[in-house]
Amino acid sequence: MLDIFRRRRMWRKRPDLKDSYDVVIIGGGSHGLAAAYYLGHHFGMKNVAVLEKSYIGSGAAGRNTTILRSNYKTPEGARFYDASVKLYEKLSQELNFNLLFSQNGHLTLAHSDRAMFVMANRAEVNRLHGIDSRLIYPDEIAKLAPAMQVHNPDAIWPIQGALYHPPGGVIRHDAVVWGLARGADRYGAEIHPYTEVTGITTQNGRVTGVRTNRGDVSAPVVLNCTAGWSSLISKMAGVEMPITTHILQALVTEPMKPLLDVVIVSSQMHVYISQTDRGEFLMGAEIEPWTTYRMQGTLNFLQEVSRHALELFPQLERARILRSWAGLCDLSPDYSPILGKTEVEGFHVSSGWGTYGFKAAPIVGKTLAELAATGKTPELIEPFKLERFYTDKLVSELAAAAVSH
Repeated sequence: MLDIFRRRRMWRKRPDLKDSYDVVIIGGGSHGLAAAYYLGHHFGMKNVAVLEKSYIGSGAAGRNTTILRSNYKTPEGARFYDASVKLYEKLSQELNFNLLFSQNGHLTLAHSDRAMFVMANRAEVNRLHGIDSRLIYPDEIAKLAPAMQVHNPDAIWPIQGALYHPPGGVIRHDAVVWGLARGADRYGAEIHPYTEVTGITTQNGRVTGVRTNRGDVSAPVVLNCTAGWSSLISKMAGVEMPITTHILQALVTEPMKPLLDVVIVSSQMHVYISQTDRGEFLMGAEIEPWTTYRMQGTLNFLQEVSRHALELFPQLERARILRSWAGLCDLSPDYSPILGKTEVEGFHVSSGWGTYGFKAAPIVGKTLAELAATGKTPELIEPFKLERFYTDKLVSELAAAAVSH
């Protein structure tokens, strides 16, 4: 009881930068912090620095719509994201920090015969890899989401069925960042917010360190975990990435009484909807088609997401929008991530995530930590190596999300 009013820091204050580290991680989001955590937890590596140009979790980790799932359409993707969901399920206990993970289910709606065929195919791919996913029809959808307008003969997008994924759900993204930061700190990693990387040094084809606004640091291993900024950071090391950067927007309404337990996604309407534990309806839509780093909202997004949301939930007609925001998405040509080694020895990347990055945070941290500690690429991320674009071994996750990719 003596500690009840005592202020305790979750992690140490930012220390001075040392001259050298065993591993430098660029990006203080969920991927970078997860890598730092697993480097300490699994491999006992304490001489690790996480460099973030703003506050931790200020990028994609704090701007996503918190959805977790593993019902992807390729065998490689399904295995990878299933491993991530399994790590998420145990992460609260492992970190001794409540991440507010709610696995109430995930519905991907189908509005045409072709969409029903695609959902059936995805369900079979998922089940072949032990993932709980199946095709369901309107009557069962109505039981899972009674507040949603399922049986509507006048609907522009009539609901014919859905891919039901019971392990899917939502998790508090801020809690994930805070829990991983505290865990990494306890294993010895240093967290350096407001430390911008301005350059990466290389010699004879291998990375030797980074330049920052607080001084230069040497390191034999550098991990690029910067999401929408990953192509710019990689270019500092002389690595060209086949990535385009777009903005993705989201909004929340004012709090309302509980109406919705499951996550609702429609790839044809380009909308996804969930209700938070505070009662807010959280909605997102498709990425903007132009490339930009300017995270500014658009009127078109507000119009389109409202129009589609009201077709599914007409009772939200008078709900007020509380706020909206935008984040950066880094898209690869096959819409799958780029993970692992590059042509610069010791410089490893986690990029090309599109809208999938937060779902993969723990498994990315675990596999990149193994790569950084051992120098060997884990089998799980082998299909996602940068080299696949030169050998034409693509892993196409095109149309595996509700965001036009």
